[in-house]
Amino acid sequence: MRRNTTAVLLNSSKGFHIARAGRLAAWAILAILAAMPSMARAQNDPGLALDQLGGLKPPSTFDLGSLGGLGGLGGNAATFTASFQIDKSNSSVGRLLVTAEMSTGWHLYSITQKKGADGLGPTPTEITVETGGVKTTAPFAAQTDPEIHRYEDVWAGLDVEEHSGQVTWVAPISIEKDVDPKQVQVQIHVTGQVCKDSCQEVDTRVTANFRGFYEESVGRYASRRSKVLWKASVSPKIVQPGGKLQVYFYAEPLDGYHIYEYAPAPTEGQAGNKETLIVMSKRLGWKGRLETSSSSIVAEVGPGYHEEPTTWTVTLDVPAGTEPGLYDLGGFLGFQTCNETSCLPPDAAKFGFRIEVAKTPVEGQASVLFEPAEYTKAAELAPQHLLTVPLKLADYGYIVVFGLLGGLILNLMPCVLPVIGLKVLSFAEQAGKSRWESLKLNIWYSLGLLSVFWVLASLAAYANMSWGQQFTYTWFKVAMTVLVFAMALSFLGVWEIPIPGFAGGGASQQLQDKEGALGAFSKGVFTTLLATPCSGPFLGALFAYTLSQPPAVSYLIYTCIGLGMASPFLLAGAVPALVKWLPAPGAWMETFKHIMGFMLLATVVFQFSTIKPDYFIATLALIMVVWFGFWFIGQLRYSATRRQKVMRWAMSLGIIALGWWASFEYLTPHQKLLRWKEYSPTALAEAQESGKTVIVDFTAAWCLNCKLNMRRAIDTHNVKALVDEYGVEPLLADWTDHSPEIRRALAELNSSSIPVLAIYPADKPDQPTVLRDLLNENMVLEAIRQAGPSKGNHAKSDAQGVAGLPQATERQ
Repeated sequence: MRRNTTAVLLNSSKGFHIARAGRLAAWAILAILAAMPSMARAQNDPGLALDQLGGLKPPSTFDLGSLGGLGGLGGNAATFTASFQIDKSNSSVGRLLVTAEMSTGWHLYSITQKKGADGLGPTPTEITVETGGVKTTAPFAAQTDPEIHRYEDVWAGLDVEEHSGQVTWVAPISIEKDVDPKQVQVQIHVTGQVCKDSCQEVDTRVTANFRGFYEESVGRYASRRSKVLWKASVSPKIVQPGGKLQVYFYAEPLDGYHIYEYAPAPTEGQAGNKETLIVMSKRLGWKGRLETSSSSIVAEVGPGYHEEPTTWTVTLDVPAGTEPGLYDLGGFLGFQTCNETSCLPPDAAKFGFRIEVAKTPVEGQASVLFEPAEYTKAAELAPQHLLTVPLKLADYGYIVVFGLLGGLILNLMPCVLPVIGLKVLSFAEQAGKSRWESLKLNIWYSLGLLSVFWVLASLAAYANMSWGQQFTYTWFKVAMTVLVFAMALSFLGVWEIPIPGFAGGGASQQLQDKEGALGAFSKGVFTTLLATPCSGPFLGALFAYTLSQPPAVSYLIYTCIGLGMASPFLLAGAVPALVKWLPAPGAWMETFKHIMGFMLLATVVFQFSTIKPDYFIATLALIMVVWFGFWFIGQLRYSATRRQKVMRWAMSLGIIALGWWASFEYLTPHQKLLRWKEYSPTALAEAQESGKTVIVDFTAAWCLNCKLNMRRAIDTHNVKALVDEYGVEPLLADWTDHSPEIRRALAELNSSSIPVLAIYPADKPDQPTVLRDLLNENMVLEAIRQAGPSKGNHAKSDAQGVAGLPQATERQ
């Protein structure tokens, strides 16, 4: 009995102590949780630090999710760190670095994010320094360019700048006198928005601690993946408008390795050793050229290489009209290091620097910052940002030879073959003519061909436009499609081209019996225009090369290509015996022209494949108008007077011009101004329950009047201004495909067809105003004013009736 009593007492004592210990542990956990933010700040090791060679290495980070503003993110979406460094040669200046690291799938908006025309847009990131004794002397700049996206359904026409992964912002700072940097903790306030499937506000503070000194004059970089030390500097420190800026890149191979010679762009098809790429991808359009301090060692296979230290100097011409201020420039280095037995993988570095432009230049050097990158990125950007490189004498020989060969082969490209038939017909027509007459016509053809090449050379030299780049513009592709289609109609006998030797049918046989200089010249122009979408062997490198050369070299390259393309025809003109195999002119020529016409129609089909689908209908409509216009010309009798011909041509061209305008005005995608939402009965009910005035546009892709109403009456700037003022909710009911919901909604409005525009007042949602058929802007504006603003919106409503409007239909 006593033993049992003792056991009970012992157990009670243990329970008391356990309970007491549990309460103490709970209080201790609460105290630790309350102290965690300050502990995190005290233990933080933020910022980017320079390694021993001056390169940037990843910072240690801490989670700011518990510091406020990101509470809903649970600390998993974004992490912010910061640090600052001092110029070793001038302790009163330095740089402040703030880094944001986002979890997978999350992004935040750039510090340069703008708002749209309507004042709406994402929340930009803002960074402010709150600590006294340290201040920024220029705005923060991101070391990584943001990704540009478009969300037309939310922010129409707005470039949305997003950072994902990791981004670092850098700003120069000044340190006040008598302030010890090592004792300063810079408090930084970061605000913005971080988003994934939903968005959360960023409103947090981070402490930047002193992270050492850096050398302002020379930036250094050495990657662990390569055996080369890079140094870079910029001179002068302050440049004047119209002056020259020099960027020096010094490469020192290490441990018996070598680095390959510079190339403006990667060599096509080269799978072996990689050339050194210096890509000034961010140079504000300033012209630049590159020189190498030493010659490379010529390799038996692949590019040459440098075993000794080498300096590449990039000289940038600052335009005379440049405004004074700070400018951020930069780019990529791509390189590979090898020794006698093996090669390390291709490597790259991203570099950036800030230069000041002022009226008075200041000698000195500006610093260059490096960070790791991928060679593929440098290779991708290189062809778009070429630098001029001085040519050696041997290079001119290569240009001439490869230009002539490339131009000759260009005649066999699919873009050109359909119009080569023009020259075949010319050769047949020239049979029996004197050698001089044949040569003269082929010289005119070659001059027409070369004239286009010289225009393209001018675009390459002065507009930085590469071969075929004109086909990146929709208007040019449409124009070429129409031109080829018109040529096909001529070959098929629908109309006759009023140029000697360029006509297409029997009705103008007398006109085409004798090909003239104008006809030969026009054929050369047309042939070259159709050739520009194609490129052939040897041409890719030559065309890219023109973008990095002075104008004289560009003209030389394009002239050689043009001469190569024209050479078979010049040779056939000089030696007519070469084309004696062609049959004598006769009925076969008419059949051949028709075949050529169908080949040109096949070219039209190909051209359609290059046009964006949004412009298919407009282009097809234009094709139909062109067909009618030239058919109308073709109906003109050969014996018509000059006045009749001029009138018929004027009428036809007027019809074509009007058709062009109407097709692309009304049959192309409309950039909507209102923030339309998709209609559904639920969306309408929710908007009405929230006190909104609602407009519903019932439309369809097959409804032409609906499109006219949308463009000229509903989705206009004036209507948008009133909709915004009244807080109206616009809904779009798209009846392109069968929809029972939309059909029921139309039935409730006593309508069975479209277009229909229904306006539901906020205070009388069961008494909508219904507008049918073709509308004008004033009708829509007056109807919205009659309906009045949304509840809670203080805009004044026009309660008066609207003359001429259909009466409101009460929903049953």
